[in-house]
Amino acid sequence: MSSEAKSGLQALLTPEESVVVLIDHQPFQFANLNSHEPTMVVNNVVGLARAAKVFDVPTVLTTVLEERGGYLIKGLQDVFPEQKPIDRTFINTWEDERVVDAVKATGRKKLIIAGLWTEICVAMPAIQAAGEGFEVFVVTDASGGASKEAHEMAVRRMVQAGVVPITWQAVAGEWQRDWAREKTYPGMTEVLLQHGGATGVAFGWETQLLASARSGEAS
Repeated sequence: MSSEAKSGLQALLTPEESVVVLIDHQPFQFANLNSHEPTMVVNNVVGLARAAKVFDVPTVLTTVLEERGGYLIKGLQDVFPEQKPIDRTFINTWEDERVVDAVKATGRKKLIIAGLWTEICVAMPAIQAAGEGFEVFVVTDASGGASKEAHEMAVRRMVQAGVVPITWQAVAGEWQRDWAREKTYPGMTEVLLQHGGATGVAFGWETQLLASARSGEAS
């Protein structure tokens, strides 16, 4: 199990320490996704991927048996059009040396995982990587299982192994950390507007109010 801090400021995510692995967001996996509304998982994983791109967080895409399970969903592939997903035969992503080597090449130890299905293709690599010294975070709302119970039991099992469950907006919020960070503010806002649900609506409203206030001051 990772010996990294589980509390205090050092336990929070930073872009500089993070690496993301997105596992098997493919048609076959979505066909038996019953723990979540599939469109929400699509929205959330694309939001997570776009946030990773805003913050220059290395992101590894991977599929399993692509010829049978289908290509990575278009919305996700479109975020990284130049990247060809690593196509595996291993059920456990962490047993594929290409994936592990890609993660280790970044030199980063805060490993953020999302995938389908939670109970198999997420839990296996998360538990193994946690045992190998990585500080592992699983994005639960960008993942999903064959049933609600399967998803929930997988999350419980991973927590017992030292894995941290988190949601995609929490990841993005920890990366941004301070709204005075102007470099990433526009990109982060755009991601929230398009993928943040009610949060995006609130951001749009706030933008409207600020624009109205500035207009009033100018007149």
